[in-house]
Amino acid sequence: MSSSPLSRKRRLSGSETKTGSHCSSSKSVRTELSYTPANGMAKNGSDAEIDEGLYSRQLYVLGHEAMKRMQTSNVLISGMRGLGVEIAKNVILAGVKSVTLHDQGVAEWRDLSSQFYLREEDLGKNRADVSQSRLAELNSYVPVASYTGALTNDYLTQFQVVVLTNSSLEEQQRVGDFCHSKSIKLIIADTRGLFGQLFCDFGDDMMVFDPNGEEPLSAMISMITKDSAGVVTCLDEARHGFESGDYVTFTEVQGMTELNGCQPVEIKALGPYTFSICDTTSFTDYVRGGIVSQVKMPKKISFKSLSSSVAEPEFMLTDFAKFDRPGQLHVGFQALHAFEKKHSRPPKPWNQADADELVALAGEVNGAQSDAAKQEQLDEGLLKKLSSVAAGDLAPVNAFIGGLAAQEVMKACTGKFMPIMQWLYFDALECLPEEDGVMPTEEEAAPRNSRYDGQVAVFGTKLQELLAKQRYFLVGAGAIGCELLKNFAMMGLAGGEGEIIVTDMDTIEKSNLNRQFLFRPWDVTKMKSETAAAAVKQMNPAVRITGHQNRVGPDTERVYDDDFFESLNGVANALDNVDARMYMDRRCVYYRKPLLESGTLGTKGNVQVVIPFVTESYSSSQDPPEKSIPICTLKNFPNAIEHTLQWARDEFEGLFKQPAENALQYLTDPKFMERTLKLPGAQPLEVLEAVYKCLVTDRPHSWDECVTWARHHWQCQYSNNIRQLLHNFPPDQLTSSGAPFWSGPKRCPHPLEFDTNNELHMDYVMAGANLLAHSYGLPGSRDRDNVVRIMQDLKVPTFTPKSGVKIHVSDQELQNSNASVDDSRLEELKTLLPASESASQFKLLPIDFEKDDDSNFHMDFIVAASNLRAENYDIPPADRHKSKLIAGKIIPAIATTTAAVVGLVCLELLKVVQQHKKLESYKNGFMNLALPFFAFSEPIAAPKHKYYEIDWTLWDRFEVKGLQPSGEEMTLREFLDYFKNEHKLEITMLSQGVSMLYSFFMPAAKLKERLDLPMTEIVTKVSKKKLGKHVKALVFELCCNDETDEDVEVPYVRYTIR
Repeated sequence: MSSSPLSRKRRLSGSETKTGSHCSSSKSVRTELSYTPANGMAKNGSDAEIDEGLYSRQLYVLGHEAMKRMQTSNVLISGMRGLGVEIAKNVILAGVKSVTLHDQGVAEWRDLSSQFYLREEDLGKNRADVSQSRLAELNSYVPVASYTGALTNDYLTQFQVVVLTNSSLEEQQRVGDFCHSKSIKLIIADTRGLFGQLFCDFGDDMMVFDPNGEEPLSAMISMITKDSAGVVTCLDEARHGFESGDYVTFTEVQGMTELNGCQPVEIKALGPYTFSICDTTSFTDYVRGGIVSQVKMPKKISFKSLSSSVAEPEFMLTDFAKFDRPGQLHVGFQALHAFEKKHSRPPKPWNQADADELVALAGEVNGAQSDAAKQEQLDEGLLKKLSSVAAGDLAPVNAFIGGLAAQEVMKACTGKFMPIMQWLYFDALECLPEEDGVMPTEEEAAPRNSRYDGQVAVFGTKLQELLAKQRYFLVGAGAIGCELLKNFAMMGLAGGEGEIIVTDMDTIEKSNLNRQFLFRPWDVTKMKSETAAAAVKQMNPAVRITGHQNRVGPDTERVYDDDFFESLNGVANALDNVDARMYMDRRCVYYRKPLLESGTLGTKGNVQVVIPFVTESYSSSQDPPEKSIPICTLKNFPNAIEHTLQWARDEFEGLFKQPAENALQYLTDPKFMERTLKLPGAQPLEVLEAVYKCLVTDRPHSWDECVTWARHHWQCQYSNNIRQLLHNFPPDQLTSSGAPFWSGPKRCPHPLEFDTNNELHMDYVMAGANLLAHSYGLPGSRDRDNVVRIMQDLKVPTFTPKSGVKIHVSDQELQNSNASVDDSRLEELKTLLPASESASQFKLLPIDFEKDDDSNFHMDFIVAASNLRAENYDIPPADRHKSKLIAGKIIPAIATTTAAVVGLVCLELLKVVQQHKKLESYKNGFMNLALPFFAFSEPIAAPKHKYYEIDWTLWDRFEVKGLQPSGEEMTLREFLDYFKNEHKLEITMLSQGVSMLYSFFMPAAKLKERLDLPMTEIVTKVSKKKLGKHVKALVFELCCNDETDEDVEVPYVRYTIR
C-alpha cells in the first residue's frame, strides 16, 4: 500500500521538458550551511547527483531539471508553530539546498494541537531549536539550521525563498518590500482556526517552464494543406488534444520536409482532429506521414509586491460556492492584525465583545481600502466566526495550507508549475456545529493547559471527549496513511478509551522515505504499520494505536469480522488500488460505517466522504477502463515507446516467470494436466509446449548455455522475426485500396545486426543470461569480457524467411482465425514430458518482476529489450528512469499533495465525529496543485429506488432472522413464502455471492430436493465451502416480481444465522 493512485482517475506520467537557466541566483551561504550528511551521501548543490532511489516517485512529478534547480535554493521558514513545521517537513522532504528554521517564540500548550515535533517536555523552549533536530532527520541531503535572531535585511539576503507563517502585518510588509526589491521569492502563509491565507510574490519576472506538468502531447498526421494558415489533419485514432495557443514542432513528415525540426509554431485548434499552423504556401507538397509534438514554451509572469497586492488583490478561488469569501477574508485578516497590534493577543475564543470589536475594526479597514479591495457590505456573521476561532490552531487546516505553501516554495525554486496568483483564502466553517444555536460557549473553549487547547478553542471540550472515544480502522500506512496518523494524533483521535487499528502488509523501502515521513533510513525493511504506530506514539503518547500486517479482503474476514466492524466508528482508506478500495467500500456499506476515501497522483488529489444513509458510496460511480494496447500493435506494429515497453514486460513474464510456474505445477500438481487440457482453443498446446521447452529443450546446465540461449533469443527477436515480417509485408507493399501498407500508425521496421561492441546488445545478453540462470538456480556472472569470449565461438544459424507464415494485421483478424489445434502434437508432448517423479532434479524459480532493485537485472532486461525493439522500428528510445515509470506502472507521488489531501480528509472526519446530518455540510474535493486548481462539491446523495410505495437506497436491506423461534432454521420454502406474505414479492432468482440458490427455471427434481433444506445447507452445498464460525449472517441477492408480475428492483437480504 505504498502509494495511492487517484481513486478512479486515470494515470499520467510526469516528465520534464529540457529547459535552461537556473531561476534562482546562488547567494553566498552562511558557514552553518556547509554540511556533509552523516551517511556519506553527496551534499546538495548544482553539480550534485540526484539520488533516484530516494527521490524516484517525486522525480516523476518534477523531472530532473526542476530537481536540479531546487538543489540550488536556500529556504528560510519563519515561525515554527503547526503551520511552519508542516511547510518545513514538506520542503525538506522535497530536497532543496538548505532549510533554515526561524522562530523567536517558545513552545506553549496551544502549539501542541498541531506542531507534531514539539512534546510536552519542550514547553518553554524555543520552537525552532527543538524542531531542528527532528526535522533534520527527514532528509540527510538537506542541511537544517535554526535561527532565533531578528530577520534583518542583511540576514535575508542569503536566501532564494523566504516563507513567513507567524509574522505581524508590519513585519510582512517590511520583509515583503525588501524581498521584492532584491528578487527574493516570498510566500506568506497563515492559519487561524478554520481559516487559512496564502500569498505569493515571486518578483517582476518569474519564468515558468512548465505550467501544468502534463506529458507533452503528440499525434500522427494524415494531411497538411498548402495555405496562408496550413491545416494539419491528424489520424482519427484519437483526438489530438491540442488547444489554441499551444506550440508544436514536426518530425518524420514526408514531402513537406520544411516542417521537420522547425522552430516551435503556434497553432489554432479547428476541431478534434485538425488545427492550423503558419503559412505553408511556399513549402513542398505534403506526401504522407509525420508526427506533431507539443513543445512547452517558457512563460514570463510578474507579481506585485505585498504592499501593492494588499491594495489591489488578485484572488485564487478554492471553492466556487464561496465566491464572495476571499474579498471578505482579505479585510478580515487585516482586521485580525489590527486587533493583535492593539491588544497583543488574538480575539478570545467565542468571546462576544472581541467579535464585535473585530467587526468594528474590519469596518475601519474596509473604509480605508482602495476601490479594488473595498467590500460593498461586510459579512458580519463570517467576521464574528473568524474572531471566535482565530485563537485556534487546527492540524488539518495546517496540513492543507502547509501542503499548498510547500508546493509554492518548490514552484519558486524551479519554475515548474503555475504559481498561485497571488492570494488564496480558505475556510472550513462546515466543521462547526450544523445549528447556529449550539456553538461552543466561551467557557467551553477557554484554554486548559492541555495539548488540545488549539482545537478546544474552536470546538470546545465536548468534541474532544468524543474524539478520544473513537474506534477507527485505517487501511494502509503508506504516504496517505502516515499523514492521516499524524493528524489523528494531533487531533486526539483515540486519545482516551478509543483505538486506531492500522493495517498494512508492506515493509518500508528506500523510495518510501521521500514522502512517508514517519519512516527513517534505519527503518528500511521493517513493517510499515508497526513503525508508523510507534512514530505517532512519540508525537502524542495518549493515542491508542495497534498495528496489523493483514491485507484486507475475503481471506481476512475471520479477523475483520462482524464483531470487529460493528465496534468501529468509521474507516479511513489509505490504499493504492481500486480493487481494495471497492472491497472496503462494500464492507462499509454492509456494516453502515462512514468511509473517508482519498487518493493522489502527482500533483492531483481527491477526497470523497461516504456517509451511511446520506451519500452514495465509492463504488456508485466508476471511471471508464484504461485503454489497453491492441495485441497486433504489440506483436508487429508498435509506434510508441509505451508499446515496446509493454512488449518487453510481456517478454519478461513469458521467459522468466510463466514457463517456470507452469513447469512447477506440472511437476507437483497431479491435476495440472487435466486442467490444462480443458483450456479453450490453442491454449493447451501453447502451455505444454512452454513446459516442454522449460524442462527439456531450453533447460541450461551451465553459464555458457545461458549466454548461448540469450544470444540466440536476441537473434530471433531483433533480426529473424523482423525479416519474416518484412518478407510477408515488404516495405513497398500496397493495401487493397492502393495505399502504402507501411503508413500511418504502421512503422516499417528493419532488422538489427548483432555487435559485441554495442553496449545495448551486450546489456541484453548479460541481463537475459543472468535471469535465465537465476530461474534455473544456476550461478550468474557480471564478467562482460567472458561473455564476449563465449559468443565468439558461437555459430548463429542463418535465417531464411518462410512462405505460408500467417501474420495477423488486426486483433479482429486474430480473433476470427481460430487456429486449428494439432492433436497429434499434443499427444506427442504428453509422452515427451519428463515424469513428475523427477521433480527433485529441477531447481526452478519463477521470477517476480521487481523494478526498484538495481542489482537484479530486471530493469536492465526491460530497458535493453524495449530499446532494441524501438531501434527496429525507429522509435526514439527511453532512458532507464522513464522506462521504469512505464514498465513498472509507477504512480508519481509528492509529499505536498498528500499533506493537503489528508488535511481535507481530517476536516471531514471532524464532521463525521460530530455526526453532521446535512448533505451540504460535507465536501468532496478535487485539486491539482500544478495548475493550481481546486473544486469542492457536496457529495452525491444516495440514489433512491422504489418498489410499491417503499423508497430505498443502497444503505437499505431486508433483515431476515434465519433461526425460527423453535430453534429450527428457515428452509428455502419458508424463505420464499416469507417474502410472498410479508413483502408481497415473488422471488424469481436467489443467489449468494457467485452461487445460484434458486431460480424459477430450475429443473423440477433439483427444486424438489432443495425446497425443504435449511438455507445454510443449500449455501454450503452449492458453494462447496463450509461456513466459518465467524460468519453471523449471509448476504442474499434477489430478483423479484410484484403482484402484477412486473420485475422490481429490491434491496439485498441480510440473513442472520447466529
